[in-house]
Amino acid sequence: MTSIENTALGRLEREGRLFNAVLKGRTTKPGRFGFRGDIALKFQAQVADEKRPPDYSIEQVLTIAQEGESTIPVLAGYLHSFAYLSDVADVLDSALTPDGSYFIFCNNIDLLAKYRTTLGDITFHVLPCDESTVWKEMMDLIGIDKNDIKHLNPGGKLDYLLDAAKSLHISYEQISYAVALERMGPVKNRNENRPV
Repeated sequence: MTSIENTALGRLEREGRLFNAVLKGRTTKPGRFGFRGDIALKFQAQVADEKRPPDYSIEQVLTIAQEGESTIPVLAGYLHSFAYLSDVADVLDSALTPDGSYFIFCNNIDLLAKYRTTLGDITFHVLPCDESTVWKEMMDLIGIDKNDIKHLNPGGKLDYLLDAAKSLHISYEQISYAVALERMGPVKNRNENRPV
């Protein structure tokens, strides 16, 4: 029985950072644990025992971790602001590996922008995302048709998508985090134009 405790996601689980899970359990591959949900980056101050949602998170996360391994081989997620990427590097820190595949979709970068940026020795592929989902964007990026995986269960779909993502070699422009920060646009108000 694959347990999250024995994977690179175990520390995040103990810190209470994994929430809004659509999938949090074994996948179809032996010894592999899958997670689809959000990873809290910054917590709000808690009053007494009141549970508050995080200030901000990596949302719509797609990731897998192998039992007995200390790092996450592949992860995709959404950041409402590109500036949060430094928090991603800090929070995930030892769980990331220089040869991992990490895809971060951001709301406030140019819709035509695609680049790589490195924090420490970890490289992130940074892509735009507006009015879409990380799942759909990753399917499009890799070129998977939803009919190819409709017969699979949720864990099997995650395995299929992320195994393909691991072997994806894309050479986007490499820019520094500082330059990318200068290029990012304003953070959009999520509640704008929503019915009351």
